[in-house]
Amino acid sequence: MPETLTKQSFIYEMSKEHKPSLVVKSGSQVTIETYDCFLNQITSDATEYSSIDWNQINPATGPVYVEEAEPGDILAVTINKIELEDQGVMVTGPGLGVMGERISEFSVKVVPIKDNKAIFNENVQLPLNPMIGVIGVAPEDGAVSCGTPGNHGGNMDTVLITENATVYFPVFHKGALFSLGDLHAAMGDGEIGVSGIEIPARVHVTLKVMKGESIRTPVVENEDGMAFLVSKETLDEAADKAVEEMVDYLLGRTDLSLEEITMLLSAAGQVQISQIVDPLKTARCYLSKEVLKSLGITSVFEG
Repeated sequence: MPETLTKQSFIYEMSKEHKPSLVVKSGSQVTIETYDCFLNQITSDATEYSSIDWNQINPATGPVYVEEAEPGDILAVTINKIELEDQGVMVTGPGLGVMGERISEFSVKVVPIKDNKAIFNENVQLPLNPMIGVIGVAPEDGAVSCGTPGNHGGNMDTVLITENATVYFPVFHKGALFSLGDLHAAMGDGEIGVSGIEIPARVHVTLKVMKGESIRTPVVENEDGMAFLVSKETLDEAADKAVEEMVDYLLGRTDLSLEEITMLLSAAGQVQISQIVDPLKTARCYLSKEVLKSLGITSVFEG
């Protein structure tokens, strides 16, 4: 039977110092309940900036201790299903997101979810793309706010992290200490206004420890392809490093030269933006399953 972790077990930073909220074995299915990124503080369009406790932002439910996980392993997190509640919220305002310098007032929008659509207004109904904004393990050093991404995962805000995807994380500490939160009913690449459609949810995942291989940064795989996710101070740095991670991955799995792999990625790889509004920016380098199979790569990791 799947284990359940309720949203009452939440953290605001990812750290090896947290006591586990749940202990499971590798291969376990876990249902994780989440608040929205505002701890469900926004209840109407009339919610004012001053009424929100901004110290209670981006709670992540967890951590989950996976017994077999050891430093140097990979934790594979398969997202089996995302169940959204019936209402999400969006905000923007002065100093928030890309347009914060041009916006003079804090603004809130409550977005109902109905008939598999997000009701933006009476004329605009948006298709849903339920996805996870904050997801990761305890970082290698210190504690990292759930609002900040890094090699451990965290607030990567990547639209590929959705149902039927698997996210692979480097394990830095025994048990991995896995957490997730910050669900979105829909979000565009970049999350330019500082919020997608933020929403509470229930997420059903399978947690599996993979031995024998290591990674330096998270990787996401879906039925169409795979991407290396990298977060750095600038988008340029993140994009360059994501490409390097993909190059090194292919060098270790094919007989192609560095020059050939570089040309292959220039022809068939995709450098994409995940988010540009967090303390660190996140970019990804994506390659399709069709190309991977042509290279003889049928399994992203063999562990």
